[in-house]
Parts: sequence; structure tokens; C-alpha cells
Amino acid sequence: MNIDLLAKMVKEVVMDHDVVTLPGVGSFVAEWVPSTFADRGYTILPPYRKLYFSPKQGDDTLLAQLYARSNDISEADATRILIDFLTEMKEVLKVKKTIIFPGLGRLRATMENHFFFVADEDLDIYPAGFGLQPLSLKTHEETQEEVAEAVASLATLLQKEPEVSPEPEPEPEAVIPGPDPVIPGPDRESPEMADQVGHDEDPVGHDEEPEPELKPKDKKKKKSGWGAFWTIMLVLLVLALVAAIALVVAGQFAPEWLDSLLYTPEEYEFLHNQ
Repeated sequence: MNIDLLAKMVKEVVMDHDVVTLPGVGSFVAEWVPSTFADRGYTILPPYRKLYFSPKQGDDTLLAQLYARSNDISEADATRILIDFLTEMKEVLKVKKTIIFPGLGRLRATMENHFFFVADEDLDIYPAGFGLQPLSLKTHEETQEEVAEAVASLATLLQKEPEVSPEPEPEPEAVIPGPDPVIPGPDRESPEMADQVGHDEDPVGHDEEPEPELKPKDKKKKKSGWGAFWTIMLVLLVLALVAAIALVVAGQFAPEWLDSLLYTPEEYEFLHNQ
């Protein structure tokens, strides 16, 4: 037996079992990890199984059974061969402090000879998760040039004062001509005769009074009111744009602070403790 064969046997057994015992050394334990958030909550990682080492030994004989079937020997002989190899491996580990398990990772020892395991980054012992990939929730990642341009635009907006359109000068008041004087003649009746004949009848057009013209002062007030309204709307629009750019800048340089505003304390703690 050698370390390559032992690593292959451990990986084959751990595919179907959560614990694989190395007699006299400890146990490899496979733990299922559900989907989690990463990258400050902007990426969802798929579920997987992670492999770590425990100094506790189980009572299983899975490695001995697999070795006996593969070499057509009894389980007792397989157990003896396995224990002899692991005893020698344990002594080497105490001296060299690291033993590489090809395809699995590294079994290491501390100065006090406490064993721990560092799995390979590409280790896959979860066949059910084949093909699953991390899901990014980011639609666009801003570059440093875009952030600098946004900051420059914000500074320009803060320095620029809103323009107020000049008020137009009031139009001159129209002069309404009065009625023509009545000149008595041979074909016209004198005012005295008009009073005597049909004083109950009003002249044509006296029932409807002409619509009064607005004074220049009233016109000026009306136009100045519209100018103030558009000035206020322009200022509100600039403030809204400034707030939007400030949120973009905050999301780039202070995402934790922005997350504290967007999420509840429970959601914030969950996102940042992953």
C-alpha cells in the first residue's frame, strides 16, 4: 500500500459515506454545506460537501473492506496491512508535518502534533451538485474611471447655480376708445328727443360690460409666480440627481454602510457573517 492508493480509497468511500476511519490516526468527515451568500451578499454560492479531519476514530471498517475486495484477501489481512501502513504514516507526519493526499489535500501536524486537514480548492465530493455555478446578483460593476467621472459630475452640479429665466416686461395697457359724440343733424335726433322717445329702451350693447384689463402690477405678479415655481422644480431635480449619485458612490466605497440602510439588522448580520 502507498499514499496514492490510500487517497483514492478514501475519496471513493467518502462519496457514499460521511465518515471514513483511519485506524490509529483519526477520521475523514464529509459535511454538507447549504447555499450561502458571498461578496457582501451579491453572490450566491451553490451547496457542496466539505472534507475535514477529526482526531476521533469511528468504528467503521470501510477502508479495510474496500481493500479486501480489491485485492481478493480476507478483511482481517486487509485490516492488518492498513494498520501497519497508517502507523508508519503517522510517524512520518509527526516529523515532516505534512503529507499530501493526491486528489484530496494535505494532512498536516502542528508543533504539538495535532493533526488537521487542508482540502484542495477544486475538491468535489458532491456528485449531486455537478454543474452548479455561483450566481452573481451584480448587473454592472463600475470601473474606477466611471466612479471618478460620477464624482466630477457631482462636484460640477454642486458648484453650478440654477439659472432663473428673466421676467418679461409688462405690456402697455390698452386704451379703450369711448363712444363717439352724438352730433344732432337733420337725420339724427337730438339727445333731448332721444330721452323723450323710448327712454325705457337701452342703447345696443349697454347690457354687456367690457372685460376689465389686468393692470401691469397684476401681470407682473402672475408671471413672477410661474418663474418661482419652475425655479423650485429645477432645484428639486438637482437635489434628486445629487442624492442618486451619492448612493452610487456610497455603494462603491462604503457598501457596508449602504447595506445597513437597505437591510434590517437581522439581514445585515446574516449577510456579513458568511
